[in-house]
Amino acid sequence: MRLVLDSVPGTLIERLGIEFVEVSAERLVATMPVAGNTQPYGLLHGGASVALAETLGSFGAMLAAGEGRVAVGVDINATHHRGARAGRVTGTATAVSLGRTLASYEVVVTDDAGRRLCTARITCLLRDVVPGASGGGSGGSAG
Repeated sequence: MRLVLDSVPGTLIERLGIEFVEVSAERLVATMPVAGNTQPYGLLHGGASVALAETLGSFGAMLAAGEGRVAVGVDINATHHRGARAGRVTGTATAVSLGRTLASYEVVVTDDAGRRLCTARITCLLRDVVPGASGGGSGGSAG
């Protein structure tokens, strides 16, 4: 089932054209077009790959956190293996560790041929919602 999040207008998710394909705390899959997300040399921008990875890991961590809790990104790193000039890329986030206070994911970004373009790791702090705080908490990122 393809899930297009239409509740996120005006966000980076919309701007990058990210479409969710599979969503659970343990595994998330989303696609993103290369077109419109390139650097001046015509290759997929590394920052776009990282934004896709952070979106997937953060959404997974929010699901893992559960009701009344939020996920706050505390670390992300990425290794870029090869470039892409056209088509769509697919990010697959797999939970490495889902604890009470931390959630970590490995995210693999591949091209249309299934070749690995980027490997990222994201860790999010899971915390209780601060009463009265807007947006569910202070600081950090969640998608």
